[in-house]
Amino acid sequence: MGLLDGRVVIITGAGRGIGREHALLMASEGAKIVVNDLGGGVDGSGEDTGPAEETAQEIRDMGGEAVANNDSVTDWEGAQRMVNAAVEAFGDLHVLVNNAGILRDRVVVNMTEGEWDAVIDVHMKGHFCPTRWAAAYWREQTKAGVEVDAAIINTASGAMLGNLGQLNYSGAKAGIAAMTLVGAGELARYGVRVNCLAPIARTRMTLQTPGLEEVVAAPEDPSDFDLYDPANISPLVGYLATEGCPFTGGVFHIGGNEVGLYGGWSLADENILATDGRWTVGDLQDKAPRLLDGRSNLASVTTSIGDTFKGFGKREPTE
Repeated sequence: MGLLDGRVVIITGAGRGIGREHALLMASEGAKIVVNDLGGGVDGSGEDTGPAEETAQEIRDMGGEAVANNDSVTDWEGAQRMVNAAVEAFGDLHVLVNNAGILRDRVVVNMTEGEWDAVIDVHMKGHFCPTRWAAAYWREQTKAGVEVDAAIINTASGAMLGNLGQLNYSGAKAGIAAMTLVGAGELARYGVRVNCLAPIARTRMTLQTPGLEEVVAAPEDPSDFDLYDPANISPLVGYLATEGCPFTGGVFHIGGNEVGLYGGWSLADENILATDGRWTVGDLQDKAPRLLDGRSNLASVTTSIGDTFKGFGKREPTE
């Protein structure tokens, strides 16, 4: 008996990389999988039905149940077809894993409108469209008296904290984290939990990020633990998809041998200044610099996504 026996799962971008690992692990735990993948390149160009069907066949070959779907996550009607495909193939839907994504890296002064639009479209609209139709399905189930125990698992990135050369990608990933918080609040009434991953792994996208190819390379000794193996991410997805999982509204750091929970955006009392009535420009010029006491200017906080990797994989195991 697997921990996901009978759970019906849609995974977007599941033809390759992290999404494929999610599909294989969840199927091994008994889930029935809709493998969605448009089959495009890292930059979103092109289409290929092969990757989705190959992953679905791999699941069937190991004795699992899976169907392939090639709809674009940014296609409103295509996202509805995804949900319908799950219900038609397996009779229900319990979990949506929003994983699909692309890169169009460029410093802001050189970024084109098309590069901005493509990344925002695939990541943010590509999370919204499947979420909207899955949520509508679960709302109707709830109205019909069905006790829903469902989960949406989104995919952000450490880049949501800011990474130079990725204005579009960082903005999209921060937006996905915010969408997670709102979704968790709105969908709780329908029995739906919404969480988010910020994974660290070796993928087609990380291999194309400047400075990361050597960092995330597989160890030369195959007996060594591979910190950046994308398969390291999937157990958390499996856990968040289980019935009765207590988490919702969480944004999780996950990679290698580590799992953590981001503290979220916060505004501590000690970081607030007050005055009598309205501030003046002069008063702010005099007092606002105190807000920088003990901290760097925002623009210098993150200079490279490599900062995310400091200390990664070096922590002692938790007892």
